[in-house]
This record gives sequence, C-alpha cells and structure tokens, in this order.
Amino acid sequence: MLQDLKKIFALDNPARLLYHKVRAIIANYYYGFPSKNMTIIWVTWTNGKTTTCNIIAKWLRWTWKKVFMFSTVNIIIGDKEYQNDTKMTSPDVFELQRLLKIAQKEWCEIAIIETASHGIKMNRIWGLEYDIAVLTNITQDHLDLHRTMKDYVNTKLQLFKRLITYKRKPGIKKTAIININSEYSDLFMAETFDSIYTYGAWKNANLEAKNIKNSGLITKFEVTVPSDKIIVETKLIWDFNIQNILAAIWVFISLWIKWEEITKIIKLINWVPGRMETIENNDWFEVIVDYAHTPDALEKVLETIRWFTSVARIITVFWATWDRDRTKRPIMWEIVSRLSNVVILTQDDDYSEKIEQIMKDVLPWIERKQWDNFWIIPTRREAIQTALLMANKWDVVLVAWKWDEHVMVTNNWIVKWNDKEVITEILKWIDDNKIV
Repeated sequence: MLQDLKKIFALDNPARLLYHKVRAIIANYYYGFPSKNMTIIWVTWTNGKTTTCNIIAKWLRWTWKKVFMFSTVNIIIGDKEYQNDTKMTSPDVFELQRLLKIAQKEWCEIAIIETASHGIKMNRIWGLEYDIAVLTNITQDHLDLHRTMKDYVNTKLQLFKRLITYKRKPGIKKTAIININSEYSDLFMAETFDSIYTYGAWKNANLEAKNIKNSGLITKFEVTVPSDKIIVETKLIWDFNIQNILAAIWVFISLWIKWEEITKIIKLINWVPGRMETIENNDWFEVIVDYAHTPDALEKVLETIRWFTSVARIITVFWATWDRDRTKRPIMWEIVSRLSNVVILTQDDDYSEKIEQIMKDVLPWIERKQWDNFWIIPTRREAIQTALLMANKWDVVLVAWKWDEHVMVTNNWIVKWNDKEVITEILKWIDDNKIV
C-alpha cells in the first residue's frame, strides 16, 4: 500500500513533505535530540561531498577526536567504521537519529554529515543544529525531485540560511565554507554568518592552491594564509581532490586545529573508497572505479584519465541509475561517447524501469552503432569481464557509477554486489586461464 501511495503523491507533494516532517519531529523526540551536544558539520552540494567528509573525519580521528560520520559510502562511529548499504546519502530520519544516539553514547564530540538535497527537502535533517556548513560545488542532479535547477539551488541555500538561526555552542562560530568557483557561490556568500571562508582557484579566494605539481602518486601545492605560506603534500592526486582538501583545511581552522598538525595529517590520507580508486592487476593496463554519477563528475574523471600521457585507450563501463533524473542521461551518454574510445553500456540499479525503456533513452544519444567500439551488455558482470578481456597494454578501464556500493537493486530484488570485488575476481580468473 505504501508503494501505491508513493506513486500517487509526487516527491515534492506538500502532503508527502509534511509526512516526512512529522516523522522527523517524532524521531528527534524519541531519541532525545542526541546531536545537541555535538559540533555538527554539514557537507553539501553535487560532487565531492563524500570525499570531503572522509578527509575531515579521518583527519579528526588522527587528532584523537571521537567523531561520527555519515556519508554515501561509509559510516564512522568513534573507533569503528561500517559500509553504508542503505543506498542513501541522507538516511531515513529514524536511522540517522538512532546512529547519532549510538555516537552520543560513544562520546563522539563532532558529527560530519553528508547532506543531499533529498535530505533537506524531505526534512531528514530536521532537529540537527549544525555549526559549520561546507559548499563543495553545484552541477545538475536530482531534477526528478526538484524539477528545476532554481529549486535545487534554493533547497541547498536553505541549509545556509538556517545556520545562523541555531544556538551557538561554546567555542564554535557559525561558519560557512564555500567553493568560490561554484557557479552559484554569490548566492551563498550573500547570507550572514559569524565567519565565511572561501576556497578555489581564483585569486580572490581566501584559500587558494598555487604551484600545483602532480608527480606520479604525489601531488604538491602551496597554500597561502594571512600569516604564512605552507607546502601541502598529499597522496590524493588530481585537481578535484585539491578542492576537497582546501575545504577540509578550512574546517580544521574553524575547529582551532594548528597548521603544524594539519600539514602532517594531510600526508597520511591516500584514498577514499570508490573515488578514482585503482584496482591492482598483473597486466600493463589500469583499472579504475569511480562514482561519477553526474555529468560534471563524469567529464572530470574522463578528462583526468585522458590527461595520462601513457594512455592508449579508455574503455568505459557505464550505465545510470533508473527511476531518477532522466534529463541528465543524454548529457552523460554524450560525454561518455565523446571522451571514451570504447563504451560498454550495462545495468546498474534498475529499480522499476525495464531494459526496453532504458534502451529507448540511450540509443538516440550514442552516435556510434553497436559493434563500432560500442556494446550493450545488460549483465554487469559480463560487461566488466568483456572490458577487462579486451584491455591491452597502456589501456585504462573505467568502471563508473557504482563505486563502493555493496548491493544492486534489480527489477525484482536486491542482490549483493561490489564492483571492486567483482573486478578482482575476474582479474584472478583471467590470470589463472592465461596461456603461457
């Protein structure tokens, strides 16, 4: 019956939004507002949220802080880390409050929460009095809910408008941290905060990365602050990770962490699950998994791979989540076709959509004909296996979209699935069956 009601009432139907708010109020009172005594850090926008959350959380743990973190990929409570198998960036409000209650009992003092526009719109974060709000960037996403970019932007803006209205906690200012390169940054900077910090690649940003040098597995750059200039060295390579690091640095400064500690900690982080993550193999080609769920993210990943001077071909295994924003599908397929040498379309989370409908959406936007470096292989394992078998020396195989998820939703049921595990299994099978 609940599924039938969901079909009748649109995602943004006032009755449905009121229902979610009532649930949020009940959940907060039931669990006793567990976040009241924590410093709450929100990280929001389209791309970079999960990476930024993980950087902040891992850095704080290395300074002996007890933290709670909820991201699209993983959950951290004190000394323990868990996979996020909910397939939700912003969880059900009862689940979020339950986890915060556990974090409270574990004496967690800081909560880092990745916040999607669904979570704001559906009142899943109601009752959480946050202190620091981080804006990473904005590109098209979630128009199945928002219908227009204007509503998408305004929904995110509400998070920043509310920041100053919440009670201040001892020693913590109401702080906004904004990527000045974002197209809509001016709207957010126009709001009133105790402190506002900007970062990015423009000269008028408060925190700017200069003299960037990528050398193999290490990226070095300079950061100038009012009283000093420091050299940052990190294993999180590529320019988009630099932006995430700059955001995290501002969070640390807001929490009164010393520069000496910040620079030491930056060197320790070498990866974030599912983000440009390389799968080791015994051949002379690269295998990379990445979330890349928006046009902007997908284009950046493919352009970054093309930047590798030694790349022969890019073989992209790609699809898109269904029952979601259809307007971004043609944009993403055009990007994949333009920036990949070989494209293999396959299944992802099908939800209720049938393969026939998906094909109707795909084919008009792929200029290539099937078998012209373009294949449609519905079964994801077979698609990945095909890509790995056709890879030659200096090729890069990009397996996009599902990143570090551990389940896949098909038309009929939820199945256990992890791209990295499947890739590792197939690579082992290839090694075992090589003709010597």
